[in-house]
Amino acid sequence: MKIDIVTIFPEYFAPLDISLLGKARRAGLLDVHVHDLRAWTHDRHRTVDDTPYGGGPGMVMKPDPWGEALDTLVPPPPPGTPSPSGAPPPTSATPEEPSTTPPGPRLIIPTPSGRPFTQADAVRYAAEPWLVFACGRYEGIDSRVAEEARTRMPVDEVSLGDFVLAGGEVAVLVMIEAIGRLLPGVLGNADSVADDSFAPGAMESLLEGPVYTKPPVWRDRPVPEVLLSGHHGAIARWRRDEALRRTARHRPELLGRFAPEDLDRRDRDVLREAGFPVDGEGMAD
Repeated sequence: MKIDIVTIFPEYFAPLDISLLGKARRAGLLDVHVHDLRAWTHDRHRTVDDTPYGGGPGMVMKPDPWGEALDTLVPPPPPGTPSPSGAPPPTSATPEEPSTTPPGPRLIIPTPSGRPFTQADAVRYAAEPWLVFACGRYEGIDSRVAEEARTRMPVDEVSLGDFVLAGGEVAVLVMIEAIGRLLPGVLGNADSVADDSFAPGAMESLLEGPVYTKPPVWRDRPVPEVLLSGHHGAIARWRRDEALRRTARHRPELLGRFAPEDLDRRDRDVLREAGFPVDGEGMAD
C-alpha cells in the first residue's frame, strides 16, 4: 500500500518508523511518504492560512497550497477520464485504447465534522492501493479543496470522535495504525484480528473481553479456570460471554445493533444477568 501524508508538521510522523508499522515499511509492505505543505507556498513567510470569510475567530488553511500539493501528488487526469463515481467519459468517434494508468488514490481528510471512523473503515481502506491524508490545522481546510478533489478522486471526511484536536496529524497516525495492522504480512499471526473489538463477523458489535497470560496466579488473583482447561468449545463460549458483559457495561448502545435472531439463548441469559433488555425492548427490530 502507498500512503502520502500532507502536513505542516512532517516531524509528527516519526512514530511510523517504529514498531509494527516501521517493520512493515522496511519490509516493503507499506510505502509512506510525508510531504510538507509549505513546499507549495510562494511567499517569504511560507503562509498556509488566512482569516475566514464571514468573520469569526481562528484561521483557515488556504486553498492554493493544498491545490498545488494535490496536483503534484495526484496529477489531474486527461480529458475523457471517468470520474471517481464511475461515470463513463463522453463517447468519441475513435475507440480509446485500454487505460494503463494505475488506480488513483482515495483522499482522507480528518475533521470533527466528518463521519465517525470505524473498524469497518479500516478494513475497507486496507484494501485500497493508495491513500492520501490531508492534515488540517486551525479551523480546517478551505472547503473548496475537498469539493475540487471530489471531481477526480474519492474523498472521505472522517472523525475520530466527538472531540476536537489541534490538528489532523494525531488522527492520521491513529488511522494509519488501524489500517496498517490489517495489511497482509504486517501482524505475526493474521488470525489475531478476528477476535479484535469491532472485527467483522461475530465481534462486529462487541468489545473484546479480558485477556490473561502466565503466571496462572498473580498476587492471589487466578486466571479463570476455563482458560486452563483446554476445552476449546468452553473457552469460546466464555470469551463470548465476557465480550457480551463488557459491551453491556461499557458500550450498551452497540448491543442495539443486534437483531433478536443474532442472539442465542445463552447470549440472552448473559445479557439479562448484565441488566440489558433482550426481549424486544432496546433490541433492534
